[in-house]
Amino acid sequence: MTENNRPPHFLEKIITEDLESGKVPTIRTRFPPEPNGYLHIGHAKSIWINFGLAEKFGGSCNLRFDDTNPVKEDLEYVESIKRDVEWMGYHWDGAVRYSSDYFDQLYEWALYLIREGRAFVCDLSAEQMREYRGTLTEPGRNSPWRDRSVAENLELFERMKNGEFADGARSLRARIDMASPNINLRDPVLYRIKKASHHQTGDKWCIYPSYDYAHGQGDAIEGVTHSICTVEFEDHRPLYDWCINNLPTPSQPHQYEFSRLNVNYLITSKRKLKLLVDEKHVDGWDDPRMPTLSGMRRRGFTPKALRDFCEMTGVTKVVGVADISMLEFALREDLNASAPRAMCVLRPLRVVLTNYPEGKTETLSAPVHPQREVLGMRALPFGREILIEQDDFREQANKQYKRLVLGKRVRLRNACVIEADEAIKDAGGNVIEVRARVIENTVGQDPADGIKAKGVIHWVSATDNHSCEVRLYDRLFTDPFPDAGDKHFLDAINPDSLTILSGCKAEAGLRQADPETRYQFEREGYFILDSRYSTPEQPVFNRVIGLRDTWGRTSDH
Repeated sequence: MTENNRPPHFLEKIITEDLESGKVPTIRTRFPPEPNGYLHIGHAKSIWINFGLAEKFGGSCNLRFDDTNPVKEDLEYVESIKRDVEWMGYHWDGAVRYSSDYFDQLYEWALYLIREGRAFVCDLSAEQMREYRGTLTEPGRNSPWRDRSVAENLELFERMKNGEFADGARSLRARIDMASPNINLRDPVLYRIKKASHHQTGDKWCIYPSYDYAHGQGDAIEGVTHSICTVEFEDHRPLYDWCINNLPTPSQPHQYEFSRLNVNYLITSKRKLKLLVDEKHVDGWDDPRMPTLSGMRRRGFTPKALRDFCEMTGVTKVVGVADISMLEFALREDLNASAPRAMCVLRPLRVVLTNYPEGKTETLSAPVHPQREVLGMRALPFGREILIEQDDFREQANKQYKRLVLGKRVRLRNACVIEADEAIKDAGGNVIEVRARVIENTVGQDPADGIKAKGVIHWVSATDNHSCEVRLYDRLFTDPFPDAGDKHFLDAINPDSLTILSGCKAEAGLRQADPETRYQFEREGYFILDSRYSTPEQPVFNRVIGLRDTWGRTSDH
């Protein structure tokens, strides 16, 4: 976790006390994702907490897939999750683990609970179980099959395992207390019948343990000391403890809860994210507008920015919503310090420098990064014809417009001062070329005293540049809470969340752009080569983020 002068949060205090008291000799945490979708930004905080705490206190963290529902799971998700954890900068201890690694032991422990009279086979359907469960104000009712004998339960459970019953026909339930004020203790399901092939165990099993049953026992088998999860599992902790206390587990882990990471303008429901993908509102799970870690990686987010953002949001039990501007601030801070500079004209307009010799070219230079001299200088080809942004020229403008205007001067970044003389237009009255003059003794040097320029604009050589496509990504939703209340999140999709610009021209040096490097296109924002569509012949740059937050200061969205 990021080292700073902040006071320790409550989990750090607990671990410190446990280590100092000798309650545990070392700590072991775990990150237990379900392989039923891609990880999203909410998981980033869980990764950061579990792996970060283990790292900070000299312990270890396991990666264990909670693969107890084969109907919704896929190896594609398994591989994507491993990539995401490694991209975040963490390494799990030992081999990747799976809840399915423990299916044999979990089955034996289920038999143990039956023999001890603490579990029974129930014939109620899922719908009937909901009816019997009761409400928050009314106790539940015992299942008619709650008092089956141990022998009958053992026989039926074995027949469940052997595939003799249809899906949903029977289940194994814990015998706890149908009057408990905690609904999770009202005889919860431990095993259900699912005749589905499993990506790890094949067709060995047709009964699968519930999450609540498998999770704590997996922690105990692995020697996890601090089982850290989000606050929605707080009401499940009594069941976690009941299973640990009623089984001969090799260790006794404890569960702790923290508030999950909620961010406005984003949704983190896997079901809703899958709907966006399935209905093709986005370009797959790794679409750069998605809040998935794979999407954020393709967009150009940095692991450091995500870790810093998690640090900024804090670790508490208080449920809240983080402002997305905090995430964007963390990203800009990291990229401003690390990103090499370059120039790219997104909507080119030709400028002919009429007093610059025809056929002459020269190479100017500019720093790769203004605050990192060690990165050296970059070469900028310069000649009679250059390209500037269409929006950087007007025939007439007010004093607030600090770019190129007829009869006015502007400085070309890292080059010279020019003055516009004439605008050439097509038959439709559109400006297609500007003719300008280079002000003497300004090429490659600071203007002399008395030579004033209205502002500074970027440019590239018209004859020696790098053609590319640029994709301008913005927030996927226009509503800060797109799925709150009775809203339908699809109604809040931002129609301007992606703008594709072809025919863009970048400075020649970007022909050797590094696919993993984020570049600051001066005056435009931060960009990275798209990992899916970019090729050497047709480079595609994704805008990671703009230089400034325009959402908070304009009414255009």
